[in-house]
Amino acid sequence: MSEQIINPIQLNNQIQARRTFAIISHPDAGKTTLTEKLLLYGNAIHLAGSVRARRNQRAATSDWMQMERERGISITSTVLQFPYEGRIINLLDTPGHQDFSEDTYRTLMAADCAVMVLDAAKGVEEQTVKLFEVCRRRGIPIFTFINKMDRPALDPLELLDEVENVLGMQPVPMNWPIGDGPSFMGVFDRQTEQVHLYDRTARNQTISPEQITTMDDPRIQAGLSDAQYEDLLLNIGLMDELAEFDEAAFLREEQTMVYFGSALTNFGVQLFLDDFIKYAPPPAAYHSDAGVIDPVSNGFSGFVFKIQANMDPRHRDSVAFLRICSGRFERNTQVKHPRTGKPLKLSRTYTFFADSREVVDEAYAGDIIGLPGNREFQIGDTISSQGGFRFDPIPRFPAEHFARLINLDISKQKQFLKGLHQLETEGAMQVLYETDAARRDPILGVVGVLQFEVVQARLAGEYNVKTKLEPLPHQLARWVEGPADIIDKLPWRYGMMRTQDVDGRLVALFSTPHELKYYSEKYPELRFEAITT
Repeated sequence: MSEQIINPIQLNNQIQARRTFAIISHPDAGKTTLTEKLLLYGNAIHLAGSVRARRNQRAATSDWMQMERERGISITSTVLQFPYEGRIINLLDTPGHQDFSEDTYRTLMAADCAVMVLDAAKGVEEQTVKLFEVCRRRGIPIFTFINKMDRPALDPLELLDEVENVLGMQPVPMNWPIGDGPSFMGVFDRQTEQVHLYDRTARNQTISPEQITTMDDPRIQAGLSDAQYEDLLLNIGLMDELAEFDEAAFLREEQTMVYFGSALTNFGVQLFLDDFIKYAPPPAAYHSDAGVIDPVSNGFSGFVFKIQANMDPRHRDSVAFLRICSGRFERNTQVKHPRTGKPLKLSRTYTFFADSREVVDEAYAGDIIGLPGNREFQIGDTISSQGGFRFDPIPRFPAEHFARLINLDISKQKQFLKGLHQLETEGAMQVLYETDAARRDPILGVVGVLQFEVVQARLAGEYNVKTKLEPLPHQLARWVEGPADIIDKLPWRYGMMRTQDVDGRLVALFSTPHELKYYSEKYPELRFEAITT
């Protein structure tokens, strides 16, 4: 069956069944644990810890992934697809560390909504705020899962106040925790007014059985102190005074649905997942230079939001991750690549589960597929069966840290340049070259300093190239546009560095924001662009 003659009702049903979301959190809030438990409920894994086990296996063969394991952080986004209750879930697990917020933003470009995980003992943390701001820029609705209620936690009302006051969204609690720490036994479902009591399972590795009861159940009072029980009754009585859920307000990002639970012990996870597939939006339309591209009424199209090389040492290839925005994809289909103008036949296409891959013959709007081996793809590229348009570009964040990268073995210059090109293509950093100097060592520009370590580790582990860094004092990079004679008048030799990027565009490096402000005012004929595409 070809894309052109597929039954429109069948196409619409397939697309409406997709739910594509990203999980964001401050490091150590429990994002990976929640991911594992969602996969357990989707029967995608059979034992908690499987995702971490896969990650650790990869770490044993890659210094870069070992860095992930040793520091306990996510450096790259992970793509996971699994079915649940008639839906196809596309889960995008994002880096939690602030130094990789640009990768998180690119991943959010491929998501229709986000799940924000908060630590019940810490509330809204610094990185949570930054990731939330990235979601706001993307314009997608946000679910909130307040995790780790099985440990001593802040008062639930205090946590709701933080969400409202710090993030500026109206929190709508969909359930209420019964106890916290050792006394945490379940949640009160606000919609059904039922109580879900849970038993902790051995090592928390399976789905915990639950018992549905009411607030009159004597086990609740027996499991709490007198003060805890009185507070619980008072808070549940006050829930009618809290904000009611408004689906339209949620989709406008004015409200966030809030769920209390414990991913580690599986308390409240299924309630959240059941609501998620009910209220999470299906694939949305995407903007392009030809107008809005509807997911159902247009042919196959998508855009590349992530490129990753050497994911699997057995393949050692580069994989472009494509978010399908419209229509139905078929393997071996002929597509157009507007940036290069070349037709492409997509014969090798995969769906992913962490580092595992399976050949996919068809996929629909909302799905994420991998295109391996084609080095011509760049982040933001549009791929479509009909051509004639490009999706809106993905902006790059301005670099804040700069350093020269020096190859310590000139006999491996070819590998050095190959690795550098690949990492730049992936968006791991920006590569600049000083234009008025004899030295041709590349200058790396990154958003966070940890990216320097990742670049060096990957060059060593994947390309067998050892390097050293020479930090530079500059703090800002700006793309400079304007009359050439005015550009030449800039004081390039006095603190301002004149460089160019890999596309030959002029880039000025400034040591302080004051310098940028001063020269912007002194040379009004010039434009100093902070973010480019």
